[in-house]
Amino acid sequence: MTTVEIIIIATGLAMDASAVSLAAAAAGFAKDARAKFRLSFHFGLFQFLMPVLGWLLGISFVSHLKAFDHWIAFFLLAFVGIRMIREGMDNSLETQKKDPSKGMTMVMLSVATSIDALAIGLSLAMLEVNIWYPSAMIGVITAGMSLVAIKIGTKLGAMLGKRMEIFGGIVLVFIGSRILFSHLIF
Repeated sequence: MTTVEIIIIATGLAMDASAVSLAAAAAGFAKDARAKFRLSFHFGLFQFLMPVLGWLLGISFVSHLKAFDHWIAFFLLAFVGIRMIREGMDNSLETQKKDPSKGMTMVMLSVATSIDALAIGLSLAMLEVNIWYPSAMIGVITAGMSLVAIKIGTKLGAMLGKRMEIFGGIVLVFIGSRILFSHLIF
């Protein structure tokens, strides 16, 4: 597998994490350097680890994973997205918003956006490709694209305010639905 092929795969895998990063930043959750680091680091880390895990599990697990991976991604993204939409629509000042760059929400988003990378790891095992270089590239590219998306999302959030939280929630539900429907239809 060539470096160009790995970059193309990594860019495709990084799209969901980038969209989530953009939505989180636009909703006002990535204001400080720590939140930006947490988002980009965790998305990059999970995108690195999931192909390794898929590769280690090997070819025998692929049929079991394909049966339900899209459902897991859908429910995790829909759960967080619906919560963001509800919080964006709540006009009370007392609303405690859950920061998607912290705790279990961050883990859920990281897993949901990296399930496809697990399948890539399984595919690379079948092709007998050494996993470490592709996984590192996937992780680094995802982290970088997430940082760029956070910068863009921060500017959008400053311009559009609370509406971006609702939009961000809709984006998460859309990504989850797209993952689900693409697996069910094809």
